[in-house]
Amino acid sequence: MQVDRSLLRHLPAIDHLKQRACWQPVATSDATRTAMCRDVIAQARAAVDSGQITDAASLLAHVDTALARAVAQLRGPILRRVLNGLGVLVHTNAGRAPLSDAALARVVETTGAYCNLELSLETGLRGSRQDLLRDPMRWLFDAEDALVVNNGAAAIMLVLHALSAGRPTFVSRGELVEIGGSFRVPDVMSAAGAILVEVGTTNRTWPRDYGTALDAHVAAQTHAAQTHAAQPHAALAQAASTPAAVVLQVHRSNFRVEGFVHTPTVAELAALAHERGVPLVVDLGSGVVDDLTRWGLQPEPTVRETLAAGADVVTFSGDKLLGGPQAGLIVGKRRWLRQIGANAMARAVRVDGMVLAALEATLRSHLRGRATAELPLWQAMDLDQAALLQLGEGLADRVRLTVGADWDVALAPSEATVGGGAQPGAVLPSWALTLRQPGRSAAALATALRLGEPAVLARPRDLDVWLDLRSLFAGARADLPAQLCAALALIEGGAGHGD
Repeated sequence: MQVDRSLLRHLPAIDHLKQRACWQPVATSDATRTAMCRDVIAQARAAVDSGQITDAASLLAHVDTALARAVAQLRGPILRRVLNGLGVLVHTNAGRAPLSDAALARVVETTGAYCNLELSLETGLRGSRQDLLRDPMRWLFDAEDALVVNNGAAAIMLVLHALSAGRPTFVSRGELVEIGGSFRVPDVMSAAGAILVEVGTTNRTWPRDYGTALDAHVAAQTHAAQTHAAQPHAALAQAASTPAAVVLQVHRSNFRVEGFVHTPTVAELAALAHERGVPLVVDLGSGVVDDLTRWGLQPEPTVRETLAAGADVVTFSGDKLLGGPQAGLIVGKRRWLRQIGANAMARAVRVDGMVLAALEATLRSHLRGRATAELPLWQAMDLDQAALLQLGEGLADRVRLTVGADWDVALAPSEATVGGGAQPGAVLPSWALTLRQPGRSAAALATALRLGEPAVLARPRDLDVWLDLRSLFAGARADLPAQLCAALALIEGGAGHGD
């Protein structure tokens, strides 16, 4: 590809960019303007060098667009509220579980000023942030001890780093899953320093597979000690020379295997692990508190049930089915939790006061049996079809008063999913608000909604755009109808309806 670097002489001077009219609504220091303009020029140079820009007019247009985007970022907000009409309740890309009013109030109350984050009010001395929510978590999950870190991946990484760094960890081949963002269980284990020992097969793993692997490891360890023979592979040599550390079970919450399959129960693995003197760690992922079958969902082990079955340590996320802020919760036997909490990595993955404040309110809702009344995720899960239809009819009436008479506004039966790597394949019956604007395709209308103010996430489907009501009303404030109508009014008043 021929690159015409002579185009670079058309780039405006930084001092010229700093005087553009687009800066007028924004109060900035001279140093800030200079840094931003340098960034715009650097982007333009890179576009020329890559062959993306081949003429002077395109170059100047690129500079104008990049500068306008940079100034818009400075005006903010960058992190914006979106209305989620996609029918995915725990939407990872849209922030997962929305927080309750009580959680938001606790965040404002305790972190808008000073708080007792690491201060014992009884003694006046330094305290531990891990002490703040230890009891509520123990009570909710019937656990001996509990810790909080900044997300679910950090929770399992910390556990493995504390209990099995440099030592073998036994996992079924059918549980070496990939989670969101291309993070894979073997990679997480490697980063934690654990030595992966695979057992069983991808579709069928039995307790005897773990027992055989553990016994083979003991035999290899004994043989290595007796013969001092070098192992041909460094990882195997290290595994053979160190005692077994952990039996790990990873709950397959983000996919489903059917047919000729078998997975050992937690009780079976606990008995096997404890017989050999190693802890059983279970990564549950979703953090189920209550029996999901009452909402017509697939049965899934709760945290309390998993601990009762014999798991020594259980990890899960705070922003999935718990319905709280992003966090990783670790619960289990005090013996192992103390070892985990004392690990140096624990400080690197600790949470701040805002997360603890929101998590406190979330846990309290569960402890009071008020999850479906107070937590947005569970309010949305618990809405019956009749109530959802009534909400939809009121919303549709408001929308019809906002958009042109030529718009097609209707309600249609829909299906919502839990999302967030939970309940794969399971659906909740729902209703959707369907919109069709003459002269504009469904894809173009969905794009216009996503780029509007506020941003609205919708699904194009055939000729219509679908807004699922169950996800739309999850965490929605009283101003939801007004917010949606404001976004639609901007589209209705915009020039041109073409793609």
